[in-house]
Amino acid sequence: MAVAKRVLLFVTVNILILVTISITLSVLGVRPYLSAQGIDYRALMIFCLIWGMGGAFISLALSRVIARWSMGVQIIPPDVRDPRLAQLVQTVHGLAKAAGLPKMPQVGIYDSPEVNAFATGPTRSRALVAVSTGLLQNMDREQVEGVLGHEIAHIANGDMVTMTLLQGVINAFVMFFARVIAFAVAQLLRRGDDEGPSYMIQFLVTIVMEIILSILGALVVAAFSRWREFRADAGGARLAGRGAMISALEALRRTAGRVDPRGEALATFKISNPRRGGLRMLFATHPPLEARIARLRRAA
Repeated sequence: MAVAKRVLLFVTVNILILVTISITLSVLGVRPYLSAQGIDYRALMIFCLIWGMGGAFISLALSRVIARWSMGVQIIPPDVRDPRLAQLVQTVHGLAKAAGLPKMPQVGIYDSPEVNAFATGPTRSRALVAVSTGLLQNMDREQVEGVLGHEIAHIANGDMVTMTLLQGVINAFVMFFARVIAFAVAQLLRRGDDEGPSYMIQFLVTIVMEIILSILGALVVAAFSRWREFRADAGGARLAGRGAMISALEALRRTAGRVDPRGEALATFKISNPRRGGLRMLFATHPPLEARIARLRRAA
């Protein structure tokens, strides 16, 4: 049930963004791609790219703020006196330097029994790495370094921006094809010069198609997310050592059942997501931990 809720939330958030944009634009009468002759497809694509990409990049720009607010992340100052937290900051900064990041990321901690960590932020110079209290309590120093190496690899690879670009492009195509299909359906059902029913049909079909196409688009985003997790594991192995990365993933596998419901919206960005096989795997943003460990061992 918890897995189904996370899948549903991941898909629903993006659908709600698209539907909200569509309803707002319809209420305001913003439809510059329609003319007396029908749809101007070039104008429609530009329109969809602006709104689809715009919504994705607004979300990216606010990602650190959203993470801090939703997860209760406390930023650790570089001059912190707590030895355990000071070591955490030093480890993150050391890995960031080894990865060639132009600026040290913020380091944060959030109170949760789950054993997890995530990285987010709009650019490689404005990133945040946060770990749970559960991770610090259940992992040794080498394992923590492996987890942090994985998160720093995400930042160095520009994964947050790449995911945003992919989601923005998918949003644009969803908006485009939903409107094309809705226009075609409305024209088929249109009677004479009566614009009222035609407009309402077009509006309703647009919303329904955006929901359906967004679900299909989520499959593409999830597939790319799984691939980037393998790449971040490889990056973490280069930064922290292959043994540390494997040990960290094995520790995550032992504790994969602990989930913090506050973190469901950020599941895509965390190092571990305890989803399992079947159809649910198509929507999983992370490969099975067993597959990740096996790939690292083969690479060794």
